[in-house]
Amino acid sequence: MNFSCTEKKSTEKEINQAQLVATSKMDTLKFTSGIRAIFQDSKDNYWFGSLEEGVAVYNGKSFNYFTSNEGLSDNQIHSIQEDKEGVIWFDTQTGVSSYDGTRISNRTKANNENYQNVSPIQTIDYGTSEWMKSDNDLWFEAGNKAGVYRYDGQRLHYLEFPPQKALNTYDNLFAVTDISNGKDNMIWFSTYAAVFGYNGSDFTIINDETLGFDRKFETLHTRSIYEDSKGGLWLGNNGIGVLLKEGDSIVNFSKKHGLIHPNSKRNGEKSPQGTLEHVFIITEDNKGNIWFGDRDAGIWKFDGKQFENYTKKDGLENDFVLSIYEDENSELWFGMADGNIYTHNGKTFEKQF
Repeated sequence: MNFSCTEKKSTEKEINQAQLVATSKMDTLKFTSGIRAIFQDSKDNYWFGSLEEGVAVYNGKSFNYFTSNEGLSDNQIHSIQEDKEGVIWFDTQTGVSSYDGTRISNRTKANNENYQNVSPIQTIDYGTSEWMKSDNDLWFEAGNKAGVYRYDGQRLHYLEFPPQKALNTYDNLFAVTDISNGKDNMIWFSTYAAVFGYNGSDFTIINDETLGFDRKFETLHTRSIYEDSKGGLWLGNNGIGVLLKEGDSIVNFSKKHGLIHPNSKRNGEKSPQGTLEHVFIITEDNKGNIWFGDRDAGIWKFDGKQFENYTKKDGLENDFVLSIYEDENSELWFGMADGNIYTHNGKTFEKQF
């Protein structure tokens, strides 16, 4: 199952000035597609990025909505970030957009008509940029391209990955599926067929070949990546479960803990409850617990010793988890594939929207 190929086009003319639609005293989120991104900004607004319907921002009372009609590059949102100037950035399926509090700007549009009077941010630099990184960079997936976008505070650069031989048969082999900052100046990019680590000068490559996989029985299909506070690198796959890299050692974490079903074909086919085979999101809370969002088997929590698994039996209406986010109040938010959003108070889940 590959959502990155989903694209919902707007039929109305794009406009520069964001015309927000307020729900006025209604605290119900109108999205029905999956919640792929959750973010709390410096003003304590909550942003929710959908799979097909753009972005919603919640100020504690009402929602406002942004779509391609207001200038978003695309209505499928992959991530939401904020820069040091307070500008909100959206990584979409077909490009990068930003919101300065007044207007939405499409930062990766091929022509420059929307960049007039947009200062100090300049247009995208295609093809001439060299790999580098700094502390204030923002990084974005680049749709189906085999590379990433890097925003350095002034300009958005497109950077191609070092050429790789195709070891898998998936479409868009090296399209980025997730990004994680790590220790020792490292940033990690997961793609379907490989993982790229970059430290400002050198690349680390993880693929079927470096892992020594017998590709008749298992192959990378990486959908999520996260480096935890101890330096452990977690790789969530769609089929073979979670891999854990600690130092120079990489093990199949799901297999080690008996979370791969004995009859699993280790591919994209649906898995039964009690497994951890199709992991689309991984994060760590402020207590050091690792959280996994599985496509078929709900939410998993690992405290370093024991597992807890939350599914429909625990009050969730859907077992497909697309996003997990910890806010500034240490509250965990969970975005589901059916458009529902839950918080967790340490014991139970509460449906918010």
